Amino acid sequence: MDFIERIFGLSPDGGSGLLELAVLATITAWIVARVMARRRVRVVRDPSGGVTSSP
Repeated sequence: MDFIERIFGLSPDGGSGLLELAVLATITAWIVARVMARRRVRVVRDPSGGVTSSP
């Protein structure tokens, strides 16, 4: 796991791969949070102007 070294030609983590792992963990956490946010209860306006919630 050394894509940063391959792309940029530098090794900010000394070749340990820790930075790449942190980048992947952050991206994965962001994706999971977005999916979970979309699955929450959505608020829908009904034609009469009221607000109802739907699963």
